[in-house]
Amino acid sequence: MNALAPIHHDNLILVTGVTGYVGGRLVPRLLQAGYRVRCLVRDSSRLAGYSWRDQVEVIEADVLHPETLPAALQGVSTAYYLIHGVKGGQVHAERDRTAAKHFADAAAAAGVGRIIYLGELADPQGDLSPYLRSRLETGEILRQGRVPVTEFRAGMIVGSGSVLFEMIRYLTERQVLWICPRWFYTLAQPISIRNTLDYLVTALETPASAGQIIEIGGPTRLRYADMLRTYAEVRGFRRLLIPVPVYTPRLSALWVHLVSPIQWQHVLPLIEGLHAESLVTSLLAQDLFPQIEMLDFRTAVELALENFNRGLVETHWSDALVSSAGDVAPYRFTVEEGMMIERRQMLLDLSPETVFQAYTGLGGERGWLYMDWAWAIRGWMDKLVGGVGLRRGRRDPDDLRVGESLDFWRVEAIEPGRRMLLRAEMVTPGKAWLEIESVPQPDGRTLLSLGAYFAPKGLPGFLYWYSLFPVHKFIFDGMLRNLARRARAIAAENQTHGG
Repeated sequence: MNALAPIHHDNLILVTGVTGYVGGRLVPRLLQAGYRVRCLVRDSSRLAGYSWRDQVEVIEADVLHPETLPAALQGVSTAYYLIHGVKGGQVHAERDRTAAKHFADAAAAAGVGRIIYLGELADPQGDLSPYLRSRLETGEILRQGRVPVTEFRAGMIVGSGSVLFEMIRYLTERQVLWICPRWFYTLAQPISIRNTLDYLVTALETPASAGQIIEIGGPTRLRYADMLRTYAEVRGFRRLLIPVPVYTPRLSALWVHLVSPIQWQHVLPLIEGLHAESLVTSLLAQDLFPQIEMLDFRTAVELALENFNRGLVETHWSDALVSSAGDVAPYRFTVEEGMMIERRQMLLDLSPETVFQAYTGLGGERGWLYMDWAWAIRGWMDKLVGGVGLRRGRRDPDDLRVGESLDFWRVEAIEPGRRMLLRAEMVTPGKAWLEIESVPQPDGRTLLSLGAYFAPKGLPGFLYWYSLFPVHKFIFDGMLRNLARRARAIAAENQTHGG
Protein backbone atom coordinates (compact mmCIF):
# COMPACT_ATOMS: atom_id res chain seq x y z
CA MET A 1 0.00 0.00 0.00
CA ASN A 2 1.27 3.49 -0.88
CA ALA A 3 2.01 5.73 2.08
CA LEU A 4 0.90 9.31 1.53
CA ALA A 5 1.23 12.29 3.84
CA PRO A 6 -2.08 13.78 4.94
CA ILE A 7 -3.38 16.29 2.43
CA HIS A 8 -3.51 19.85 3.73
CA HIS A 9 -6.14 22.39 2.77
CA ASP A 10 -3.46 24.52 1.10
CA ASN A 11 -3.17 21.88 -1.60
CA LEU A 12 -5.10 22.24 -4.83
CA ILE A 13 -7.90 19.79 -5.58
CA LEU A 14 -9.05 19.14 -9.14
CA VAL A 15 -12.64 18.00 -9.77
CA THR A 16 -13.79 16.62 -13.10
CA GLY A 17 -17.40 15.92 -14.00
CA VAL A 18 -18.60 19.01 -12.11
CA THR A 19 -21.71 19.35 -14.27
CA GLY A 20 -22.83 15.88 -13.19
CA TYR A 21 -24.98 14.92 -10.22
CA VAL A 22 -22.17 13.98 -7.81
CA GLY A 23 -19.55 16.44 -9.05
CA GLY A 24 -21.90 19.39 -8.75
CA ARG A 25 -22.47 18.53 -5.09
CA LEU A 26 -18.89 17.61 -4.31
CA VAL A 27 -17.48 21.03 -5.15
CA PRO A 28 -19.42 22.99 -2.49
CA ARG A 29 -18.59 20.29 0.08
CA LEU A 30 -14.89 20.71 -0.66
CA LEU A 31 -15.16 24.49 -0.46
CA GLN A 32 -17.02 24.21 2.85
CA ALA A 33 -14.19 22.03 4.15
CA GLY A 34 -11.68 24.75 3.25
CA TYR A 35 -10.04 23.25 0.15
CA ARG A 36 -8.84 25.14 -2.90
CA VAL A 37 -10.72 23.77 -5.89
CA ARG A 38 -10.07 23.76 -9.62
CA CYS A 39 -12.77 22.51 -12.01
CA LEU A 40 -12.01 20.85 -15.33
CA VAL A 41 -14.76 21.37 -17.91
CA ARG A 42 -14.95 21.22 -21.66
CA ASP A 43 -16.98 24.43 -21.79
CA SER A 44 -16.63 26.91 -18.93
CA SER A 45 -19.91 28.62 -19.82
CA ARG A 46 -21.74 25.53 -18.55
CA LEU A 47 -20.89 26.70 -15.03
CA ALA A 48 -22.47 30.11 -15.54
CA GLY A 49 -25.38 29.38 -13.20
CA TYR A 50 -23.52 27.64 -10.37
CA SER A 51 -23.61 29.47 -7.03
CA TRP A 52 -19.98 28.58 -6.27
CA ARG A 53 -18.61 29.59 -9.68
CA ASP A 54 -16.65 32.58 -8.34
CA GLN A 55 -15.06 30.50 -5.56
CA VAL A 56 -13.25 28.04 -7.82
CA GLU A 57 -10.66 28.11 -10.58
CA VAL A 58 -12.03 26.87 -13.89
CA ILE A 59 -9.91 25.45 -16.71
CA GLU A 60 -11.26 24.27 -20.04
CA ALA A 61 -9.88 20.88 -21.06
CA ASP A 62 -11.05 17.61 -22.57
CA VAL A 63 -9.87 14.17 -21.44
CA LEU A 64 -10.19 12.96 -25.04
CA HIS A 65 -7.65 15.60 -26.09
CA PRO A 66 -4.55 14.91 -23.96
CA GLU A 67 -2.77 18.08 -25.07
CA THR A 68 -5.33 20.11 -23.05
CA LEU A 69 -4.69 18.30 -19.76
CA PRO A 70 -1.27 19.52 -18.52
CA ALA A 71 -2.52 23.01 -17.68
CA ALA A 72 -5.51 21.61 -15.81
CA LEU A 73 -3.37 19.22 -13.72
CA GLN A 74 -0.46 21.57 -13.02
CA GLY A 75 0.04 22.00 -9.27
CA VAL A 76 -2.79 19.60 -8.34
CA SER A 77 -2.33 17.40 -5.28
CA THR A 78 -5.45 15.23 -5.68
CA ALA A 79 -7.73 14.81 -8.69
CA TYR A 80 -11.29 13.48 -8.61
CA TYR A 81 -12.19 11.47 -11.69
CA LEU A 82 -15.98 11.60 -12.04
CA ILE A 83 -16.23 11.20 -15.80
CA HIS A 84 -18.14 8.59 -17.74
CA GLY A 85 -20.01 8.62 -21.02
CA VAL A 86 -23.50 7.34 -21.70
CA LYS A 87 -25.11 9.04 -24.67
CA GLY A 88 -28.23 8.15 -26.56
CA GLY A 89 -28.59 4.96 -24.53
CA GLN A 90 -25.21 3.72 -25.78
CA VAL A 91 -22.20 2.91 -23.60
CA HIS A 92 -19.00 4.16 -25.22
CA ALA A 93 -16.59 1.81 -23.45
CA GLU A 94 -13.66 2.40 -25.80
CA ARG A 95 -13.98 6.15 -25.43
CA ASP A 96 -14.14 5.81 -21.65
CA ARG A 97 -11.00 3.65 -21.66
CA THR A 98 -9.16 6.19 -23.82
CA ALA A 99 -10.22 9.05 -21.59
CA ALA A 100 -9.05 7.27 -18.44
CA LYS A 101 -5.68 6.42 -20.03
CA HIS A 102 -5.13 10.03 -21.08
CA PHE A 103 -6.01 11.29 -17.62
CA ALA A 104 -3.81 8.77 -15.78
CA ASP A 105 -0.81 9.57 -18.00
CA ALA A 106 -1.28 13.34 -17.70
CA ALA A 107 -1.71 13.12 -13.91
CA ALA A 108 1.55 11.17 -13.59
CA ALA A 109 3.40 13.66 -15.79
CA ALA A 110 2.08 16.57 -13.70
CA GLY A 111 3.11 14.96 -10.41
CA VAL A 112 -0.42 14.57 -9.04
CA GLY A 113 -0.33 12.83 -5.66
CA ARG A 114 -3.54 10.81 -5.95
CA ILE A 115 -6.60 10.14 -8.07
CA ILE A 116 -9.97 9.50 -6.42
CA TYR A 117 -12.39 7.67 -8.68
CA LEU A 118 -16.07 7.01 -8.09
CA GLY A 119 -17.17 3.82 -9.80
CA GLU A 120 -20.03 1.37 -9.42
CA LEU A 121 -20.61 -1.37 -6.88
CA ALA A 122 -20.53 -4.63 -8.84
CA ASP A 123 -18.99 -8.10 -8.73
CA PRO A 124 -16.25 -8.17 -11.41
CA GLN A 125 -16.90 -11.90 -11.87
CA GLY A 126 -20.65 -11.46 -12.28
CA ASP A 127 -22.86 -11.14 -15.35
CA LEU A 128 -22.49 -7.38 -15.74
CA SER A 129 -24.24 -4.91 -18.00
CA PRO A 130 -22.06 -3.03 -20.55
CA TYR A 131 -22.32 0.09 -18.41
CA LEU A 132 -21.12 -1.60 -15.20
CA ARG A 133 -18.36 -3.43 -17.07
CA SER A 134 -17.15 -0.13 -18.52
CA ARG A 135 -17.12 1.52 -15.08
CA LEU A 136 -14.95 -1.26 -13.66
CA GLU A 137 -12.61 -1.07 -16.64
CA THR A 138 -12.19 2.66 -16.12
CA GLY A 139 -11.02 2.07 -12.56
CA GLU A 140 -8.61 -0.64 -13.72
CA ILE A 141 -7.03 1.67 -16.33
CA LEU A 142 -6.60 4.46 -13.80
CA ARG A 143 -4.89 2.02 -11.40
CA GLN A 144 -2.50 0.92 -14.14
CA GLY A 145 -0.99 4.42 -14.14
CA ARG A 146 1.77 5.64 -11.85
CA VAL A 147 -0.48 7.75 -9.62
CA PRO A 148 -2.03 6.01 -6.55
CA VAL A 149 -5.78 5.61 -6.96
CA THR A 150 -8.56 5.44 -4.41
CA GLU A 151 -11.46 3.74 -6.15
CA PHE A 152 -14.83 3.90 -4.48
CA ARG A 153 -17.38 1.45 -5.81
CA ALA A 154 -20.73 2.86 -4.81
CA GLY A 155 -24.18 1.36 -4.75
CA MET A 156 -27.11 3.18 -6.32
CA ILE A 157 -27.11 6.74 -5.03
CA VAL A 158 -30.21 8.06 -3.25
CA GLY A 159 -30.74 11.80 -3.05
CA SER A 160 -33.06 14.52 -4.27
CA GLY A 161 -32.45 14.76 -7.98
CA SER A 162 -30.66 11.42 -8.42
CA VAL A 163 -31.93 9.12 -11.17
CA LEU A 164 -32.77 6.41 -8.63
CA PHE A 165 -34.75 8.75 -6.39
CA GLU A 166 -36.61 10.35 -9.29
CA MET A 167 -37.49 6.98 -10.81
CA ILE A 168 -38.85 5.75 -7.47
CA ARG A 169 -40.66 9.02 -6.91
CA TYR A 170 -42.45 9.13 -10.24
CA LEU A 171 -43.37 5.46 -10.32
CA THR A 172 -44.76 5.61 -6.79
CA GLU A 173 -46.57 8.91 -7.16
CA ARG A 174 -48.21 8.02 -10.47
CA GLN A 175 -48.97 4.31 -10.29
CA VAL A 176 -51.21 2.48 -7.83
CA LEU A 177 -50.55 -0.90 -9.46
CA TRP A 178 -47.07 -2.04 -10.46
CA ILE A 179 -46.28 -4.84 -12.90
CA CYS A 180 -42.84 -5.87 -11.62
CA PRO A 181 -40.27 -7.59 -13.89
CA ARG A 182 -37.51 -9.70 -12.36
CA TRP A 183 -35.16 -6.75 -11.87
CA PHE A 184 -37.53 -5.41 -9.21
CA TYR A 185 -36.41 -8.28 -6.99
CA THR A 186 -32.63 -8.06 -7.34
CA LEU A 187 -30.78 -7.26 -4.11
CA ALA A 188 -28.89 -3.98 -4.00
CA GLN A 189 -27.31 -1.75 -1.38
CA PRO A 190 -28.27 1.86 -2.16
CA ILE A 191 -26.28 4.64 -0.52
CA SER A 192 -27.35 8.19 0.29
CA ILE A 193 -25.74 11.06 -1.59
CA ARG A 194 -24.69 12.51 1.78
CA ASN A 195 -22.69 9.41 2.68
CA THR A 196 -21.22 9.24 -0.83
CA LEU A 197 -19.90 12.77 -0.44
CA ASP A 198 -18.71 11.95 3.10
CA TYR A 199 -16.47 9.21 1.70
CA LEU A 200 -15.18 11.31 -1.19
CA VAL A 201 -14.22 14.26 1.03
CA THR A 202 -12.92 12.26 4.01
CA ALA A 203 -10.62 10.27 1.71
CA LEU A 204 -8.51 13.41 1.29
CA GLU A 205 -7.47 13.14 4.94
CA THR A 206 -7.20 9.34 4.92
CA PRO A 207 -3.82 8.42 3.39
CA ALA A 208 -4.43 4.71 4.02
CA SER A 209 -7.20 4.80 1.41
CA ALA A 210 -4.65 5.32 -1.39
CA GLY A 211 -4.21 2.31 -3.62
CA GLN A 212 -7.43 0.73 -2.36
CA ILE A 213 -10.67 -0.43 -3.92
CA ILE A 214 -13.37 0.48 -1.40
CA GLU A 215 -16.92 -0.79 -1.68
CA ILE A 216 -19.49 1.60 -0.25
CA GLY A 217 -23.20 1.03 0.22
CA GLY A 218 -25.91 1.80 2.70
CA PRO A 219 -26.50 -0.37 5.79
CA THR A 220 -29.60 -2.00 4.29
CA ARG A 221 -29.84 -4.66 1.58
CA LEU A 222 -33.00 -4.05 -0.42
CA ARG A 223 -34.75 -5.15 -3.55
CA TYR A 224 -35.97 -2.41 -5.85
CA ALA A 225 -39.52 -3.44 -4.93
CA ASP A 226 -38.61 -2.78 -1.26
CA MET A 227 -37.38 0.69 -2.21
CA LEU A 228 -40.71 1.48 -3.88
CA ARG A 229 -42.64 0.17 -0.88
CA THR A 230 -40.53 2.23 1.52
CA TYR A 231 -41.09 5.41 -0.48
CA ALA A 232 -44.82 4.68 -0.58
CA GLU A 233 -44.86 4.21 3.21
CA VAL A 234 -43.04 7.50 3.77
CA ARG A 235 -45.57 9.28 1.54
CA GLY A 236 -48.54 7.48 3.07
CA PHE A 237 -49.51 5.67 -0.15
CA ARG A 238 -50.80 2.13 -0.68
CA ARG A 239 -49.39 0.37 -3.72
CA LEU A 240 -49.92 -3.14 -5.14
CA LEU A 241 -47.05 -5.08 -6.73
CA ILE A 242 -47.60 -7.91 -9.20
CA PRO A 243 -44.41 -9.85 -10.09
CA VAL A 244 -43.87 -11.18 -13.62
CA PRO A 245 -41.08 -13.65 -14.60
CA VAL A 246 -39.43 -11.49 -17.28
CA TYR A 247 -36.45 -9.12 -17.25
CA THR A 248 -37.13 -6.65 -20.15
CA PRO A 249 -34.76 -3.79 -19.21
CA ARG A 250 -35.28 -1.77 -22.39
CA LEU A 251 -39.06 -2.12 -22.26
CA SER A 252 -38.96 -1.12 -18.58
CA ALA A 253 -36.84 1.93 -19.39
CA LEU A 254 -39.28 2.99 -22.10
CA TRP A 255 -42.17 2.57 -19.64
CA VAL A 256 -40.42 4.79 -17.10
CA HIS A 257 -39.87 7.29 -19.91
CA LEU A 258 -43.61 7.28 -20.73
CA VAL A 259 -44.87 7.70 -17.17
CA SER A 260 -42.23 10.14 -15.99
CA PRO A 261 -40.09 12.99 -17.35
CA ILE A 262 -36.93 10.85 -17.00
CA GLN A 263 -35.44 9.95 -20.37
CA TRP A 264 -35.06 6.22 -21.02
CA GLN A 265 -31.36 6.69 -21.85
CA HIS A 266 -30.70 7.85 -18.30
CA VAL A 267 -32.60 5.07 -16.58
CA LEU A 268 -31.58 2.15 -18.82
CA PRO A 269 -28.07 1.70 -17.28
CA LEU A 270 -29.63 1.63 -13.81
CA ILE A 271 -32.17 -1.03 -14.79
CA GLU A 272 -29.56 -3.08 -16.68
CA GLY A 273 -27.35 -2.94 -13.59
CA LEU A 274 -30.12 -4.58 -11.56
CA HIS A 275 -29.67 -7.75 -13.57
CA ALA A 276 -27.00 -8.77 -11.03
CA GLU A 277 -26.80 -8.12 -7.29
CA SER A 278 -24.72 -5.12 -6.22
CA LEU A 279 -23.72 -5.77 -2.62
CA VAL A 280 -20.84 -4.76 -0.38
CA THR A 281 -18.62 -7.77 0.26
CA SER A 282 -15.73 -6.04 2.06
CA LEU A 283 -15.50 -4.29 5.44
CA LEU A 284 -12.65 -2.03 4.28
CA ALA A 285 -14.86 1.09 4.21
CA GLN A 286 -15.76 0.60 7.87
CA ASP A 287 -12.12 0.03 8.79
CA LEU A 288 -10.83 3.13 6.97
CA PHE A 289 -13.74 5.48 7.70
CA PRO A 290 -15.26 4.49 11.07
CA GLN A 291 -16.32 8.08 11.72
CA ILE A 292 -18.88 8.10 8.88
CA GLU A 293 -22.40 7.46 10.19
CA MET A 294 -24.32 5.56 7.54
CA LEU A 295 -27.90 6.48 6.69
CA ASP A 296 -30.40 3.74 5.97
CA PHE A 297 -32.57 3.86 2.88
CA ARG A 298 -35.69 5.14 4.63
CA THR A 299 -33.75 8.02 6.22
CA ALA A 300 -32.15 8.86 2.86
CA VAL A 301 -35.61 9.04 1.27
CA GLU A 302 -36.95 11.20 4.11
CA LEU A 303 -34.02 13.59 3.77
CA ALA A 304 -34.45 13.77 0.01
CA LEU A 305 -38.13 14.58 0.44
CA GLU A 306 -37.31 17.13 3.14
CA ASN A 307 -34.92 18.93 0.81
CA PHE A 308 -37.48 18.74 -1.94
CA ASN A 309 -40.24 20.19 0.24
CA ARG A 310 -38.00 23.00 1.49
CA GLY A 311 -38.08 24.48 -2.00
CA LEU A 312 -34.92 23.31 -3.75
CA VAL A 313 -35.72 25.51 -6.72
CA GLU A 314 -32.82 27.59 -5.46
CA THR A 315 -30.44 24.80 -6.52
CA HIS A 316 -31.37 25.15 -10.19
CA TRP A 317 -27.85 26.49 -10.79
CA SER A 318 -27.04 22.93 -12.01
CA ASP A 319 -28.64 23.92 -15.29
CA ALA A 320 -26.28 25.74 -17.67
CA LEU A 321 -27.74 29.04 -18.82
CA VAL A 322 -25.43 29.90 -21.68
CA SER A 323 -24.27 27.63 -24.47
CA SER A 324 -20.71 27.32 -25.68
CA ALA A 325 -21.53 29.63 -28.56
CA GLY A 326 -22.60 32.35 -26.16
CA ASP A 327 -26.24 32.14 -27.28
CA VAL A 328 -29.20 31.82 -24.95
CA ALA A 329 -31.77 29.08 -25.37
CA PRO A 330 -35.12 30.95 -25.23
CA TYR A 331 -36.98 27.98 -23.73
CA ARG A 332 -36.04 24.93 -21.72
CA PHE A 333 -38.05 22.25 -19.95
CA THR A 334 -36.22 20.08 -17.41
CA VAL A 335 -36.83 17.98 -14.35
CA GLU A 336 -34.54 18.75 -11.41
CA GLU A 337 -34.83 17.66 -7.80
CA GLY A 338 -38.11 15.97 -8.82
CA MET A 339 -39.63 19.27 -9.97
CA MET A 340 -41.17 20.17 -13.31
CA ILE A 341 -39.34 23.25 -14.52
CA GLU A 342 -40.01 25.62 -17.40
CA ARG A 343 -37.42 28.31 -18.01
CA ARG A 344 -37.59 31.15 -20.50
CA GLN A 345 -34.87 33.72 -21.02
CA MET A 346 -33.60 36.52 -23.23
CA LEU A 347 -30.61 38.84 -23.34
CA LEU A 348 -31.16 42.58 -22.84
CA ASP A 349 -28.83 45.54 -23.36
CA LEU A 350 -29.81 46.88 -19.95
CA SER A 351 -28.40 46.86 -16.44
CA PRO A 352 -29.48 44.12 -14.00
CA GLU A 353 -30.86 46.79 -11.67
CA THR A 354 -33.18 48.15 -14.36
CA VAL A 355 -34.44 44.69 -15.26
CA PHE A 356 -34.91 43.92 -11.56
CA GLN A 357 -37.02 47.07 -11.19
CA ALA A 358 -39.26 45.88 -14.01
CA TYR A 359 -40.16 42.47 -12.61
CA THR A 360 -40.39 43.47 -8.94
CA GLY A 361 -43.17 45.84 -10.02
CA LEU A 362 -45.45 43.00 -11.12
CA GLY A 363 -48.87 42.35 -9.62
CA GLY A 364 -51.40 44.50 -7.81
CA GLU A 365 -52.89 47.32 -9.88
CA ARG A 366 -50.15 46.98 -12.47
CA GLY A 367 -51.10 43.38 -13.20
CA TRP A 368 -48.93 40.67 -14.76
CA LEU A 369 -48.27 42.40 -18.09
CA TYR A 370 -49.92 39.77 -20.28
CA MET A 371 -53.31 38.02 -20.40
CA ASP A 372 -54.39 39.60 -17.12
CA TRP A 373 -57.86 38.16 -17.73
CA ALA A 374 -56.38 34.65 -17.47
CA TRP A 375 -54.72 35.53 -14.17
CA ALA A 376 -58.08 36.91 -12.97
CA ILE A 377 -59.90 33.69 -13.93
CA ARG A 378 -57.29 31.64 -12.08
CA GLY A 379 -57.81 33.88 -9.05
CA TRP A 380 -61.58 33.36 -9.08
CA MET A 381 -61.13 29.59 -9.48
CA ASP A 382 -58.87 29.64 -6.44
CA LYS A 383 -61.49 31.56 -4.46
CA LEU A 384 -64.15 29.00 -5.35
CA VAL A 385 -62.12 26.17 -3.81
CA GLY A 386 -61.27 28.13 -0.67
CA GLY A 387 -58.00 29.72 -1.79
CA VAL A 388 -56.74 33.26 -1.33
CA GLY A 389 -57.60 34.42 -4.86
CA LEU A 390 -55.95 37.28 -6.72
CA ARG A 391 -57.39 40.21 -4.81
CA ARG A 392 -54.79 40.61 -2.09
CA GLY A 393 -52.77 42.94 -4.31
CA ARG A 394 -49.48 44.26 -3.01
CA ARG A 395 -48.38 46.55 -0.19
CA ASP A 396 -46.43 49.00 -2.37
CA PRO A 397 -46.48 49.39 -6.19
CA ASP A 398 -42.70 49.16 -6.49
CA ASP A 399 -41.16 47.91 -3.25
CA LEU A 400 -41.21 44.26 -2.17
CA ARG A 401 -40.22 42.62 1.08
CA VAL A 402 -39.55 38.98 1.85
CA GLY A 403 -42.57 37.36 3.49
CA GLU A 404 -45.27 39.68 2.21
CA SER A 405 -48.14 38.69 -0.08
CA LEU A 406 -48.30 39.55 -3.77
CA ASP A 407 -51.73 38.64 -5.17
CA PHE A 408 -51.87 34.85 -4.76
CA TRP A 409 -48.10 34.57 -4.26
CA ARG A 410 -45.88 34.92 -1.20
CA VAL A 411 -42.50 36.64 -1.61
CA GLU A 412 -40.04 33.96 -0.56
CA ALA A 413 -36.73 35.55 -1.57
CA ILE A 414 -35.43 38.86 -2.85
CA GLU A 415 -31.86 39.51 -3.95
CA PRO A 416 -31.64 43.23 -4.81
CA GLY A 417 -30.78 43.77 -8.44
CA ARG A 418 -30.64 40.04 -9.11
CA ARG A 419 -33.59 37.79 -8.22
CA MET A 420 -37.18 37.43 -7.03
CA LEU A 421 -38.72 34.12 -5.88
CA LEU A 422 -42.48 33.83 -5.36
CA ARG A 423 -44.23 30.85 -3.78
CA ALA A 424 -47.82 30.16 -4.88
CA GLU A 425 -50.47 30.19 -2.14
CA MET A 426 -53.28 29.20 -4.50
CA VAL A 427 -54.86 25.78 -4.03
CA THR A 428 -52.96 23.28 -6.22
CA PRO A 429 -52.16 19.54 -6.08
CA GLY A 430 -48.52 20.30 -5.39
CA LYS A 431 -46.22 23.23 -4.69
CA ALA A 432 -45.44 25.99 -7.19
CA TRP A 433 -42.92 28.80 -7.47
CA LEU A 434 -42.23 31.61 -9.92
CA GLU A 435 -38.65 32.86 -10.14
CA ILE A 436 -37.40 35.82 -12.16
CA GLU A 437 -33.74 36.73 -12.41
CA SER A 438 -31.56 39.43 -13.95
CA VAL A 439 -28.13 37.83 -14.39
CA PRO A 440 -25.20 40.06 -15.48
CA GLN A 441 -23.25 38.68 -18.44
CA PRO A 442 -19.53 39.05 -19.26
CA ASP A 443 -20.35 41.22 -22.30
CA GLY A 444 -22.21 43.78 -20.17
CA ARG A 445 -25.71 42.63 -21.07
CA THR A 446 -28.27 41.12 -18.69
CA LEU A 447 -29.93 37.73 -18.95
CA LEU A 448 -33.62 38.02 -18.06
CA SER A 449 -34.72 34.56 -16.90
CA LEU A 450 -38.23 33.46 -15.93
CA GLY A 451 -38.64 30.07 -14.28
CA ALA A 452 -41.89 28.30 -13.38
CA TYR A 453 -41.46 25.41 -10.94
CA PHE A 454 -44.00 22.82 -9.87
CA ALA A 455 -43.60 19.94 -7.41
CA PRO A 456 -46.57 17.67 -8.19
CA LYS A 457 -48.23 15.57 -5.51
CA GLY A 458 -49.51 12.28 -6.82
CA LEU A 459 -51.23 11.72 -10.15
CA PRO A 460 -53.53 14.77 -9.75
CA GLY A 461 -50.44 16.96 -9.57
CA PHE A 462 -49.03 15.64 -12.83
CA LEU A 463 -52.40 15.98 -14.58
CA TYR A 464 -52.69 19.55 -13.28
CA TRP A 465 -49.24 20.47 -14.59
CA TYR A 466 -49.71 19.00 -18.06
CA SER A 467 -53.21 20.52 -18.40
CA LEU A 468 -51.65 23.97 -17.91
CA PHE A 469 -48.56 23.25 -19.99
CA PRO A 470 -50.01 24.65 -23.29
CA VAL A 471 -51.35 27.74 -21.52
CA HIS A 472 -47.94 28.51 -20.02
CA LYS A 473 -46.45 29.07 -23.45
CA PHE A 474 -48.78 31.98 -24.19
CA ILE A 475 -48.77 33.50 -20.70
CA PHE A 476 -45.07 33.25 -19.90
CA ASP A 477 -43.81 34.05 -23.41
CA GLY A 478 -45.95 37.17 -23.47
CA MET A 479 -44.98 38.05 -19.92
CA LEU A 480 -41.27 37.79 -20.74
CA ARG A 481 -41.64 40.00 -23.84
CA ASN A 482 -43.56 42.65 -21.94
CA LEU A 483 -41.13 42.55 -19.04
CA ALA A 484 -38.39 43.38 -21.55
CA ARG A 485 -40.50 46.27 -22.90
CA ARG A 486 -41.17 47.55 -19.39
CA ALA A 487 -37.46 47.37 -18.53
CA ARG A 488 -36.59 49.37 -21.66
CA ALA A 489 -39.23 51.94 -20.77
CA ILE A 490 -37.81 52.24 -17.24
CA ALA A 491 -34.30 52.68 -18.68
CA ALA A 492 -35.54 55.43 -21.03
CA GLU A 493 -37.36 57.17 -18.20
CA ASN A 494 -34.33 57.00 -15.95
CA GLN A 495 -32.17 58.41 -18.74
CA THR A 496 -34.61 61.27 -19.29
CA HIS A 497 -34.69 62.16 -15.62
CA GLY A 498 -30.97 61.76 -15.38
CA GLY A 499 -30.50 64.14 -18.32
